[in-house]
Amino acid sequence: MSSTTGLVKEAAPTGVEPAPRTVQHRAAAVIALARFEAHQLFLHIPVFAFLMLYLGFTGWELFNGREGMDEFPVLQDVDRSTQSAPQLLGLALLIVVNRTVLRSHRRGTDRHFDVLVMEPWRRTVAHALSVVPYAVITAGVVAFQIVWAGHKPGAVGHPSPAELAVGPLAVLLSGVLGVLLARLFRSSFAAPLFVVGVAILPALLSSGTESPRWQQWLSPVVTETGADPFPSELIGRPAAWHALYLVGLVGVLACAAVLVSGGRSRIVQAATGVALAATVAGVVGQSPGDSAALIAARTKASVSPEKLQTCHEYGRSTYCTFPEWDARAPLDWSPVVDRVQSLAGGAAGGERLTVRQRIDATYGLTSDSALESSTTPGTVTVGTRWGGNRVPEFAVGVASVLVAGSEAAAGEWCPGDARAVTVMWLALGGESDPMTAFRNVRLDDSIEGSAVVLSPTSGISMSAEQTRIVRELLQKPRYSVVPKVKSHWTELTSPETSTAKVAELLGVPAASKGSADATENESCE
Repeated sequence: MSSTTGLVKEAAPTGVEPAPRTVQHRAAAVIALARFEAHQLFLHIPVFAFLMLYLGFTGWELFNGREGMDEFPVLQDVDRSTQSAPQLLGLALLIVVNRTVLRSHRRGTDRHFDVLVMEPWRRTVAHALSVVPYAVITAGVVAFQIVWAGHKPGAVGHPSPAELAVGPLAVLLSGVLGVLLARLFRSSFAAPLFVVGVAILPALLSSGTESPRWQQWLSPVVTETGADPFPSELIGRPAAWHALYLVGLVGVLACAAVLVSGGRSRIVQAATGVALAATVAGVVGQSPGDSAALIAARTKASVSPEKLQTCHEYGRSTYCTFPEWDARAPLDWSPVVDRVQSLAGGAAGGERLTVRQRIDATYGLTSDSALESSTTPGTVTVGTRWGGNRVPEFAVGVASVLVAGSEAAAGEWCPGDARAVTVMWLALGGESDPMTAFRNVRLDDSIEGSAVVLSPTSGISMSAEQTRIVRELLQKPRYSVVPKVKSHWTELTSPETSTAKVAELLGVPAASKGSADATENESCE
């Protein structure tokens, strides 16, 4: 009897063990359903297609599309460039997740769920969790993008983790929104109508005017592009507050979907309160405009960059840069300056130049304003972008200062000033592909007729005859032109020398009589 009683006592339920096992089993069931639904999402054509498009486009851009200025990335701009593409995947998830949640309603199988152990709100949680793998994939792609850009030889700057988080959070937000819409409206048309409304409503609210800042930052993605890259400390975007806003908004939408589905436990209610508080804090934090301190710092960097820069000597010249661009001077800018000076004659061949990096941050990240010419003799302006057309444009700036003495003096030349020929030869004569560089540096992308030549500050104008002369010079062997430039340097850089005389000095045949080039008015009056 005693042994039997002992056995009965050991087998008797305590009333404690089953509860944890039940909670564990319910959580496992939710996760299992979430994994199943995540796999089902992948099988839908829109999700699969947009995911492959996102991965394919990003891969092509990284391995084949990075040319010109993209070869020299500025990481505080690269982090924002990762935010737009994931929105396409988010759009597909919003619509497909919405249809997935409504699947049982469309097929008339809702009543069968009443006999299952899993409550409706737990199925809602599973649908919301099914989007997480796609947010993780997006985070992996974004991480790869920034690491790839950071390891490029010309990379500068510092990315923001909060900016990098926007893309994955936008994907997660879209999926959770699809779940909520399905619980609120028993129609598959709700999600597409919502997307159309979101696309049209901001345009209607703005009524042709710029939206207020608080309204702009309610959007999941706010890229703010247009201006040349700023130093990291001058970006001034409320990236951390915006990331908090997105996290809170994801939580609010998810909790709202669970509450609508019948999950009104204290844990859900507490989570809703925390998420709502995070959302409100994010909205409040991201809504104010640029602070007075930021505006003052941007003005200082624009008007008096020398107060924020460090200067180093490389070769004959001094290079003054914002700290994040220090590596550009010896690797990229100095070789261009040395190449241009090697073709110059007289004192210009040994002149000590000052290359100063400049920006115009006065009007913020969306303003693409031109830089004013420097009046300081021997000072050459260089911007914060590099690569592509920026290289020959910088060479034109260097050559202009060597010929005119200052950027401001070169900017005052009239359209018929013959010194433009000398400037263009100095800038492009040492290029490996001078004709392509000649085409790229001109505003009309041509090598015929009159045009404006771009430079970091004010450009110079070329007449059709000057264009013809430069084109023929660039087609000649370099060794045949350099001695003529050096021996006739004084005449080539004199404002009194005509274009016809420049052609004669450099050995270029005169234009045929009666042609448009020959009869072109060269007067500077």
